[in-house]
Amino acid sequence: MKGITDMTYTKKTTENLRRLAALSDERNGITPDMYTEHAVFRGLRDMSGNGVVTGLTEISTIKAKEKAPDGSVHTCPGELYYRGYNICDLVGGFSSENRFGFEEITYLLLFSSLPNKKELQRFEKMLAEFRSLPKSFVRDMIMKAPGRDVMNILSRCVLALYTYDDDPDNISTENVLRQCLYLIAAFPMLAVYSYQSYQHFHCGQSLVIHRPEKGLSTAENTLRMLRITGDYTPLEAKLLDLALVLHAEHGGGNNSTFTTHVVSSSGTDTYSTIAAALGSLKGPRHGGANIKVVQMFDDMKKNTNTKDKDSVAGYLTSLLNKEAFDRSGLIYGIGHAVYSDSDPRAELLMNCAAELAEEKGYQEDYRLYSLVAKLAPEIIAKKRMMYKGVSANVDFYSGLVYRMLNLPFELYTPIFAMARIAGWSAHRLEELQSAGKIIRPSYIGVKKRQEYMPLESR
Repeated sequence: MKGITDMTYTKKTTENLRRLAALSDERNGITPDMYTEHAVFRGLRDMSGNGVVTGLTEISTIKAKEKAPDGSVHTCPGELYYRGYNICDLVGGFSSENRFGFEEITYLLLFSSLPNKKELQRFEKMLAEFRSLPKSFVRDMIMKAPGRDVMNILSRCVLALYTYDDDPDNISTENVLRQCLYLIAAFPMLAVYSYQSYQHFHCGQSLVIHRPEKGLSTAENTLRMLRITGDYTPLEAKLLDLALVLHAEHGGGNNSTFTTHVVSSSGTDTYSTIAAALGSLKGPRHGGANIKVVQMFDDMKKNTNTKDKDSVAGYLTSLLNKEAFDRSGLIYGIGHAVYSDSDPRAELLMNCAAELAEEKGYQEDYRLYSLVAKLAPEIIAKKRMMYKGVSANVDFYSGLVYRMLNLPFELYTPIFAMARIAGWSAHRLEELQSAGKIIRPSYIGVKKRQEYMPLESR
């Protein structure tokens, strides 16, 4: 067994670790029936899957249910609002004017209003000025200790930036806003440079570092810095921009944003807060889901006749039966904690992905994704007792989009972070400006009382 220093542990140490791990498994664990006994909602969700209300926010609203005239509540097509604006209207607005939207949406999330032309230009210029890293930072913090996981390197870089900040612990609105804007601007550089470092030092690839270019959007700069040639098509940049917009925010209850609220409520610094949010996002149950979708489809294409509807349906059934892929019993990208009938983000991404599929020659892949999106909810409904319907979520199509953009797996979740930092920043400011109380939920201690015994008597 190898440790964090790449040293091999002794056989005795390895045996002791295994013994202690087995002891931990044996002595720990709260059974599901105990949660029912004490009326505790696991995962802060009730028996119907509804999230326990723990806070208020003006930043975004998710609608998945509506009340009928007779007072009954039923599911409805999903709707997502940023600061009261329907996401479909926002996307339709900047798309119809052939503009990039992420910077405008970031402004909206932070300041609760859409910018006019002058305000947007001023904001974009400010972000461009922030797109730089401290002298020797890339060499000292990224190149000298390259890692195999970009999310972990990103977290390390964020924490390291604390030491370069002359006023890191000041939580005034002006200072926190400065820090957040800087991180929003810097995230694409940190993510791409971390990936390039990994490719060079661990995979033997050429090391190419492109500086961001003023006048380009976040999406354009990301593609430019990532690709050796720096080339990209307008459609590629527009679709990546759309993905950033759709991932920028999704309520205060998702795991990483709730983490942002919890950590911010303690009064800690911005860098510690964002690093904690990154740790949450990294998890495969959260930001890493789109990688699983792509890997699942790769396995499907190897083991299934994807042109045959019945064959695809059989594979999906085997997924639910824990007989295929990773044997988790999940069809990745299908279902959402909140949405039931539809995820508006998935629908927007699906419609735009069709055009890129045509440009890149991915028509067959797009056809297969569309087929699975139709079949999977039907198969799940037949196989399992569901408290609500399921549909394709945003992760289902974002994986396809990233593949068509030729983005590496290693950057799928960091790109999610590049987008969600806008929402995290808005929620951090909201928590500091509005709440004023540390978040401390209650846990019930269920361990029986025990009598202390001296060491010699145990």
